[in-house]
Amino acid sequence: MQEQPRITESEWEIMKVLWSSQKRMTANEIITAFKDHSDWSPKTIRTLITRLVQKGAVGIDETGRIYTYYPLLQEEEGVRTEAQSFMRKVRGHMLKPLLAQFLSEQKLSEQDIAELKDLLDKRGP
Repeated sequence: MQEQPRITESEWEIMKVLWSSQKRMTANEIITAFKDHSDWSPKTIRTLITRLVQKGAVGIDETGRIYTYYPLLQEEEGVRTEAQSFMRKVRGHMLKPLLAQFLSEQKLSEQDIAELKDLLDKRGP
């Protein structure tokens, strides 16, 4: 299995935009997606896109003069990689207090709670 690229927090924001889009996006479309949600300059966003292409997380289609970008890294795989990285960092610490802290600070829907219970039931003792 190919090792997944390490993605920075800022790069994650770009990936979220690409994952949420159901089509390939130009750099300008990605920049527009951040217009009201970030103070990043267009140059910063273009730099982040370039880094993601270099890391192999984002593909580029260079048809004609218009370049479009699309995720090569699937969202589920990216989340799994980040979760594994996090767990390696906190290894040696107790998992129960970590989960308790997370659950006390997160707003969970009834569906979220049901899914978590189901996961724990499947996991067993």
